[in-house]
Formats: sequence, structure tokens, C-alpha cells
Amino acid sequence: MDIELKKAHEAEGNNVNGGDDKDGNDLNEWLPVTASRKANWKHSAFHNVTAMVGAGVLGLPFALSQIGWIPGIGMIIVSWVVTFYTLWQLVEMHEMVPGKRFDRYTELAEHAFGSKAGYWSIMPQQMLVQVATDIVYTVTGGKSLKKCLQLIFPAMANIRQTYYILFFTGLQILLSQTPNFNSLKGVSLLAAVMSLCYSMVAFVASTVRGANHHHGIKYGVRSHTTAGMVFDTLNALGTIAFAFAGHSVVLEIQATIPSTPEKPSKKPMWKGVIFAYAIVALCYLSVAASGFWAFGSLVEDDILISLEKPRWLIAVANFMVFLHVLGSYQVFAMPVFDLIESCLVKHYKYKPGRPLRLISRTAYVALTGFIGMCIPFFGGLLGFFGGLVFASTSYFIPCIMWLAVHRPRRWSFHWTASWFSIIVGVLIAVLAPIGGVRQIILSAKTYRMFS
Repeated sequence: MDIELKKAHEAEGNNVNGGDDKDGNDLNEWLPVTASRKANWKHSAFHNVTAMVGAGVLGLPFALSQIGWIPGIGMIIVSWVVTFYTLWQLVEMHEMVPGKRFDRYTELAEHAFGSKAGYWSIMPQQMLVQVATDIVYTVTGGKSLKKCLQLIFPAMANIRQTYYILFFTGLQILLSQTPNFNSLKGVSLLAAVMSLCYSMVAFVASTVRGANHHHGIKYGVRSHTTAGMVFDTLNALGTIAFAFAGHSVVLEIQATIPSTPEKPSKKPMWKGVIFAYAIVALCYLSVAASGFWAFGSLVEDDILISLEKPRWLIAVANFMVFLHVLGSYQVFAMPVFDLIESCLVKHYKYKPGRPLRLISRTAYVALTGFIGMCIPFFGGLLGFFGGLVFASTSYFIPCIMWLAVHRPRRWSFHWTASWFSIIVGVLIAVLAPIGGVRQIILSAKTYRMFS
């Protein structure tokens, strides 16, 4: 980020508490993350639910089938605790400098690690998280719509998945013209409600099926070779990490909440986060346990694909997933739009306005749609991306920033908790992509381009 843009961001942060810089203010009044600061704790809650309870929840029964009951449930609980703590750290650090707000993940990193090192150590990782999530959600949207229509109209079974992904991409191009993060609140609320609904449908349908077809189901791990078990374990770690991917947009969500010295933004933000994390715990544990219980080691990488009956209910659940990822895609895309637009305005002197938004955002959505059509491997993508970058932005980068800024006393609670989170996160980041790559290779054996 160049010096001008950095000054503009700082000016905007100061302006919240009485500072004044016209150019900085003008830019931030246009950029999608900071254009509107009228959100409240409810908006924080459903933005966080939308960002957290995504397509990843549908892959959790598959993760359990790869590593078994106790390690699987244990890893979900450990991930919940670690990421709840790191989310608290991010919320606390948003306004740790009086009169200044770190509205973007990169701005906080610049404060913690220095201007250049902070920006370039975080920006590529955060962008990879946003883009990877949007690619996976593009695949999920296409798959879910296809499954929904197949169940209602069996004659449509022959229509290629590519066309469904293309349709999803077209809708995203329209939605991408939403001017700023806060104006997404209606879409985000719908997405949050849908995520809770389809999680409960998956839970109830799996429980009913498990009760009626409980005999003969095998609960061992999927693979029967040592190498297979090791790779499956690594992929499962990534799948679980992917399910806790919302941290990369937390500071941007908090930036939409108004703040004064008397009423800092962290209070409503934290209230929303607690509400969101309660829903996360409910959805993740219920779907993971019931899905694995119903199908055992034969569960698909998306639980709704395993569930066939009652047809109308599973069709509705798949449509709910489709609606959810429509909104969730945009929540993850907003920081990308913010980066692209600030870069084009500051570095290439483009004029802020609707034509710039139309061209830049359409190009981004089209690119993610194209990649989604080329590599639609849901399970492998979750494991690969979940380990590669999601573990860092959710599990350990907040802790490293906390240690760098606050320097807690050795063996104090925050020192110990931060280092525990760092160790867990680094292990996932190093090991999980290996399992994800293998899963993609296995899927690719039976795959034809644009099928």
C-alpha cells in the first residue's frame, strides 16, 4: 500500500474521533469497507454467522469419516476454542490506539509488524482466503442448485454442473454492485438464516435416517492403508480449519460499526460475535455428529449429497445452501473489492465511481467463476485451502500480532493461550494442504473439464 493510501486510512480513523483530512475522508467515504458506519451488534452477529457457518459445515461429517469419532469431535472443539480466542484478540486490537481504527486486517498488521513487512505478510494471505472461499462457494452454489433441481425435476439430471456454476456467477455479478459492506446487511441476514436452517435440516434428516437405518453402518475411518489414513487425517484437519474461516473479514465487519470514546465499537461487535459463535457451536457439532452417525465411513464430502429422503426436504435444504452462498460470497468479496478499488484509484489514478466498480467487480466475479468451473472438487478444495491459508488468518496470525503489540509476561494466560493457538495453527497450515492435494488428485482421476 503506498504512503498516500496509508495516510488516507489513518486520517479516516482519526476522523472518527474528531480528526480531519478531507482527501482521506473522501476516499474512505467511497471504499466499500468504510463507506458506511451505521451497523449495530445484530448486523455484526449475522455478518459473522454468514462468514463462519458456510459450506464448510457440510464437509464436517466427511472429516469425521477420515479421522474417526473422538479425534474429529475433539478437533472441532479445539478449533472452536482457539478461534473464539483469536477472534476476541482481533476485536480488542481494532481500536487499541486511541483515536485510530484498524479497519482492515492489513492495517492492523502494519501497526504490529511495520508498514512494509506488515502489509506484504498479511495482504496475500488474506486475499487468498477471500478468493479461495469465493471459489469454493461458487462450486457449492452450482452443486447445490443442481442437486435441488435434480430432486424436483429428475429430467434435469443431464444438465452439466458447469451451467449451474455459470448461472451462480451471473447472479454474483449483479450482487457485486452492492455499494458497500453495510448495505449488504439484508443479503447477509438472509444468508445467516439460511445457514442455520440448512444445518438444522441436515441434522434432523441425518438423525432420522440414522435411527431408521442404523444396522450395518461402519464407523471406522474411510481408508484401509496406513498412507491413506495419514493423508485423510491431514485433509480432515484442513476441512475443519476451513469451517473456521471468518476471521479474515472480522476487522472489516467491525469497521461498519460506529465508535466513540464512550461507546467503542468492540462492545457491540463482541456481543454479535458471542451470538454468532453460539450458533457456530450448535451447527457444527450437530451436523458433524449426526451426519457421521447416519452414514458412517461412506458419507459424501457434502452431507446433503448423501441425504436423499425426504426428497422435497433435501431439495429445500440444497436451495437454502444456494441462497446462503449467494450472500456469503459477497461478505468475503467485499475486502477484495476494497483492495482492488483503492489500488486502482491510488496507483492508477482511476476516478472513483460506478464504471470502475462495474468493470473491476465483474472481472473478479468472472475469474472466480471460471476457476470454479475448472476445479469443482469440494472436499479436496476444503482441505487444501483450509490448511494453506485459513489456519494462518484464523488460528495464529492474531496471536503473533497480540504478542508483538502487547508483549504479555511469559507463562501468563495470554502468552500461553497465544502460543498454544500458534502451535495448533502452524501444524494445520503445514500438514493439511498435503491431504487436500491428494484428495484433489483422487477426484481428478474421474473428472472431465467443464463436465
